[in-house]
Amino acid sequence: MEAKNLTVARIKSLIERGEASAVEICQAYLQNLERLNPTIKAYLHTSPERALELAARIDRLKREGTPLPSLAALPMAIKDNILIKGLRSTCGSKILENFVALYNATVIEKLEAAGAVFLGKANLDEFAMGSSTENSAFFATRNPHALDYVPGGSSGGSAAAVASQMAVAALGSDTGGSIRQPASFCGVVGLKPTYSRVSRYGLVAFGSSLDQIGPIAATVKDTAQILRVIAGKDPHDATSLAVAVPDYLEGIEKPVKDLKIGLPREYFRAGLSEVVKNKIQAGLRLLETLGCQMVEIELPHTDYAIATYYVIAMAEASSNLARFDGVRYGLRVRGYSNLSGMYRETRDAGFGAEVKRRIVLGTFVLSSGYYDAYYLKAQKVRTLIKQDFEKAFEKVDVIISPTSPTPPFRIGEKSNDPLAMYLSDIFTITANLVGIPGISVPCGTTPEGLPVGMQILGKHFDEPRLLHLAHIFEQAGGFTL
Repeated sequence: MEAKNLTVARIKSLIERGEASAVEICQAYLQNLERLNPTIKAYLHTSPERALELAARIDRLKREGTPLPSLAALPMAIKDNILIKGLRSTCGSKILENFVALYNATVIEKLEAAGAVFLGKANLDEFAMGSSTENSAFFATRNPHALDYVPGGSSGGSAAAVASQMAVAALGSDTGGSIRQPASFCGVVGLKPTYSRVSRYGLVAFGSSLDQIGPIAATVKDTAQILRVIAGKDPHDATSLAVAVPDYLEGIEKPVKDLKIGLPREYFRAGLSEVVKNKIQAGLRLLETLGCQMVEIELPHTDYAIATYYVIAMAEASSNLARFDGVRYGLRVRGYSNLSGMYRETRDAGFGAEVKRRIVLGTFVLSSGYYDAYYLKAQKVRTLIKQDFEKAFEKVDVIISPTSPTPPFRIGEKSNDPLAMYLSDIFTITANLVGIPGISVPCGTTPEGLPVGMQILGKHFDEPRLLHLAHIFEQAGGFTL
């Protein structure tokens, strides 16, 4: 059994026709993992016994004549800030190095019920804070297309696992682009759903008003099928909404003639790599040949987006990470003399430099005398950015931009320049501030063979339109421009 270029539909077909068993498919991907992971380092830890047990369950259903579930035997990587009961959930941090989850995230319950097989937990920037997966406390993940380059972040392990055929699909989390940017850098599809579309129960929080779980896969159809499984209201998550979950594959093959595509003037200017710009323009020309109409739009508060995002994200991170103090779970250092010493020494030993930086800055913007000047003002600007998008969507159906202003960069190239790293998210953070869905799809490669990603943004809960356009773009050859 060759574990290569399989899809949700292909796996299910192989099992139903008796051409392969779920266990054989699982074993093939575990072999890929064993061979490739020591170099690429996409996975932090694996769970082969559990994976084979889940696969055997699918084979029992086949023998009993029971219809197979929608994601039968789908080999998946799960970002290590999403809880799977009985498995370590480290968030890429020393402070949770030996923490074992006591319950499943809602998305894990749903995927398991749909027949998915979890191969292991994928590497990430510590607590999802980063754009390169270099901030993991354990090791950096490498880009499968060029091992000296980063895979993006913070879901770099998830994207690298899919791109290297160590999984057919993966789950990531996206707080400011952490699904879409690594999908772009690794040449795969990554979707950030509308905020509240997918339950966050069991996702270790970074920025509670920004975080969203979403799928990463090699094809748009696989992405759509996974989204259908994990979407929906969850009583465990008060921020999830009771909005009907559509069949995201329905009408996905229809023409996209007369679709109005917004091109933000602010996203196609200085700072955008020329090679990325050329690839995106080629993708737009392809969409024009398919009948789409290009409309130039303005998002006038874009210049304030980075500052607004990092004030809000760091403030929420400071609040959320206060729970990791050595008292209830995770690391507790020895030799402290008093309670405050335990807090201080545990957090100093357990958190990495980037997490400490964000906690300090977040605490500062929430502190007395600075709250109004920074955090409250950022929330007001967030409203202005939201209004920019609302006005734009009165004129257009979707908005297209590059996913990242540059192709993948070399490992270590930006690790000592936090501002340069933060600017990698300039095109993705607005979707999180506004709460709208966004998808990154491959849009060719640079002359050096590095992937370029195109981002499509839509209105709240308009994932069907995003997936439709992305699939037609894929079928028309847009991924390989």
